[in-house]
Amino acid sequence: MKANIIYIAAFSALLFHGCDFLDRYPYDEVTSKTVYSQATLAEAAVLGVYSNIKSDYNSADLSSLNWDAFSTVMDAYEAAYYSNYKYLSGVIQPDDASFLNYWKRFYEGVYRANDVIANIDQVPDMAEETKAVRKAECLALRAYFYYRLNALWGGVPVYLENLAPEEYTKGRSSEADVWQRVIADCTDALSVEALPGKYNQSDSDYGRVTKGMVYMLRAKAYMWLKEWDLAEKDLLEIGKLGYGLFKGSYADLFKEANEGCEEMVFSVQMRAEASQGNVFTRTYGFFHVAGGGGNNTFFANTNFVDSYQNADGTDFSYDDIIPGYSSMSPRARSVYFLRDGLTAAEQEKMEKYGADMTKYLSTGNEARIMQAFEDRDPRLAASVITPYSSHSGGFTGTAIDYTLRWPFRDSNNSPYDLETKSNDKFLYNIRKFVTVGVEYTNSTYNPVDCPVYRYADVLLCLAECANEQDDINAAIGYVNEVRSRAGVAVIPAGSVASKEEMRSRIIKEKRWELAFEEQLYFEELRWGVWKEDKFTGNGLFEIWGEPVYSYGWGGDKYLHWPIPSKEKEMNTNLVQNEGWN
Repeated sequence: MKANIIYIAAFSALLFHGCDFLDRYPYDEVTSKTVYSQATLAEAAVLGVYSNIKSDYNSADLSSLNWDAFSTVMDAYEAAYYSNYKYLSGVIQPDDASFLNYWKRFYEGVYRANDVIANIDQVPDMAEETKAVRKAECLALRAYFYYRLNALWGGVPVYLENLAPEEYTKGRSSEADVWQRVIADCTDALSVEALPGKYNQSDSDYGRVTKGMVYMLRAKAYMWLKEWDLAEKDLLEIGKLGYGLFKGSYADLFKEANEGCEEMVFSVQMRAEASQGNVFTRTYGFFHVAGGGGNNTFFANTNFVDSYQNADGTDFSYDDIIPGYSSMSPRARSVYFLRDGLTAAEQEKMEKYGADMTKYLSTGNEARIMQAFEDRDPRLAASVITPYSSHSGGFTGTAIDYTLRWPFRDSNNSPYDLETKSNDKFLYNIRKFVTVGVEYTNSTYNPVDCPVYRYADVLLCLAECANEQDDINAAIGYVNEVRSRAGVAVIPAGSVASKEEMRSRIIKEKRWELAFEEQLYFEELRWGVWKEDKFTGNGLFEIWGEPVYSYGWGGDKYLHWPIPSKEKEMNTNLVQNEGWN
């Protein structure tokens, strides 16, 4: 699959030049007949369906939204927030380009999948078993696109075949019916005996849909419907296929050497070539990552970072390190985050800002605050660059350790401060997925695959299913498998008093485990916690809690995206989501 990435981008554009669902370009029958006249072209058409998933992760496409920026774990840089994430400010209209772009993207994926499903049987020089497997892959991918559409819009038109332009006039199926469509496509894919349960990384088809991926997708749909027993049954099948937790450290899981390990149920394939790497180094990375292409588009959410437990399983509190910390105003307690050896001018500036400089230590200030990040859940240090920790950058062609200090002074000379777009703010930079040193020569070249479904998520979904069926101890057992691998203390059996308490623990655990992997927005919508957790006292905050901007709830209509204005104009049978007219 990696070897075909560039081929996909170039060739699928030719195959599907007539597939713009929104603009109703004519379906090109001549092209379709040509494509399915030989196996090589038909295989390229299948890869073209995969390319619609890759669009969310490709370093060449910085216009794509990051789904975790909608979740509670991550916030966009100010300029990106006001330009691309207006949805979170409570001020946006149905004609905003983001709604149109994603409606179009997902339906283009549906269109491409439909094309393969309808036509691949006619390929003369393709083995029947291969046809069945490729059709199963496209059934699963179509289900994936409808899954995303339904999670965002809550009921959409369902097209299982491609039509003439004037025939795209269906009304919306109900949300429940679309989930059933996702389940039906997954069931049909799973019925194909030849579809592999799992590929090994050395297999030429590694990265394609497997039964493991399909079971996970169907289980997620069942969980939206709260059919916990059916979801649990599917999730248990995944372990039987040979998937399991990566046996190394959590930090090493996201390295190229381990991208094909047993934990990866389904991942998007990346490549170390221009614009073929994953987008994360560019959008998570700071200025001095390899190639100098780090944009710092996103920062870890301060409330989320504070939520990480201590490694012994107790809840973290700054008051245990600095008594009285939480009773101080955010500006006053900024004193604890200052670097050692402030100049007189720096001290004066911080005093005017509101820092309680009576508590400043000219020697030892850094060491004091660093205690707050010692002996925490190891996933924190693996995912976030915390105060006075370092990350190696390769901008100069030589690996240099850049350290997050406040106030920022200089990134070009020793001791090399970590430089971002927001040097006037002290924010949590993201470490996870970001290129280290000179391991890759350019920020767009990071070839680490992007996980969509991991076995850790399987276990946490099993925990959720067990808990919702009143088996709290089984839920604890599944969560503890994930915690043990992470290096954090397990939850003692019998220590959780209620299903509600366990549900809260599972939600927190999934955030700590899956942060910055672009899955959590959809989970928070499914859990029904997004409104409260994202918008109550939340926003982009400096590390000590001073707001840079705050989120604005625009009303319950924001629980679903609006049907794009352009789409409603072209299809008058579409009914707008409540509140968006």
